[in-house]
Amino acid sequence: MPAITESQPRSDSEIRPFRIETPQADLDDLRDRLARTRWPSELPASGWSRGVPLGYLRELAEHWRTSYDWREHETRLNELPQFATTIDGTNVHFLHVRSAEPDALPLVVTHGWPGSIVEFLEIIEPLTDPRSHGGDPADAFHLVIPSIPGFGLSGPTGEPGWTHKRIARAFAELMRRLGYERYGAQGGDVGAQVSPDLGRVDPDHVVGVHVNAATVGFMPFPPLEDTELAELNDSERTRVERIAEYMDDGSGYATIQSTRPQTVAYALTDSPVGQLAWIVERFQEWTHAELPDDAVDRDRMLTNVMLYWLTGTAGSAANLYYEVKHSGEWPAPSGVPTGVAVFAEDIAIRRYAEQSNNIVRWSEFDRGGHFAALEAPDLLIADVRDFFRPLR
Repeated sequence: MPAITESQPRSDSEIRPFRIETPQADLDDLRDRLARTRWPSELPASGWSRGVPLGYLRELAEHWRTSYDWREHETRLNELPQFATTIDGTNVHFLHVRSAEPDALPLVVTHGWPGSIVEFLEIIEPLTDPRSHGGDPADAFHLVIPSIPGFGLSGPTGEPGWTHKRIARAFAELMRRLGYERYGAQGGDVGAQVSPDLGRVDPDHVVGVHVNAATVGFMPFPPLEDTELAELNDSERTRVERIAEYMDDGSGYATIQSTRPQTVAYALTDSPVGQLAWIVERFQEWTHAELPDDAVDRDRMLTNVMLYWLTGTAGSAANLYYEVKHSGEWPAPSGVPTGVAVFAEDIAIRRYAEQSNNIVRWSEFDRGGHFAALEAPDLLIADVRDFFRPLR
């Protein structure tokens, strides 16, 4: 696990400087494990239909072992202001990048699974400093980018019960500690559930919620009745078909993580190739490209994997799926203005999103996918700016 440099907390509520300092022994151990991987057999001509192809993963793992430079990416992360604080008994790590613009709007940005703060590296400067990136200074944001409790640099949680709503309450407390009275929320995947919940638990302070890669609360769950299907347009029916296909043939990871997260944790925590395959398969399934490398820089993808590997948080991140499945929570109606960005691989449908969200902006794009901040940062940046402009 990376060592961190922090001042000793004087109280649980103190915000402490945070710095990643990975022991060389941890990197040497990773390379040794990669070199000693025990590879499985593979049926011929399977492609991606049965999981990650052997040839693809062997080549990527060898790149990870011999060419990828964690120190380079660790240095880049440490160039950003990072902090940690204790909220509701757990550690919360976060980036806090303030804009030089005096009227910047605070915005808390939440990643998903299997993502991390690494997803947002390309959007930080354009959002905090639009003046230097061809934008209007009036669109500037102060960014707060937490690592979800149980994920990556926040480290594992120490008790059960960390649902989307509890995470949202923790982030509301984080924004209070930072002194932000009015702020927006943005997120994808898990973040597209935490961010709307943040609006629900802190409506007096959240001015708007913007989501991408939205699922629960923004889509139906097939099978649908024939009468309901008949009301849908062609685009909506196509998305329903994709949702059904996902539930039938693409949700194995979610079933395991929501029922037996501890069991899968042993494999992912012990085997770096196992952790790599578990995450890379999602990048292949959810990016708008044939191979994940075609959509996302492979070293950026490996840096994302490293934050799970070095912190040993594969199991604690998987626990979120278990908590949500067994919580009985369901999105309550929200009056907070909400914007939805639907990228090419997304499956949100407006008529269903409107059942529990106050949709004031709905944007659809013909490229990009689940990891929009990595795949189509230009589109995401523009949509976030456009959505929040009238809410400032």
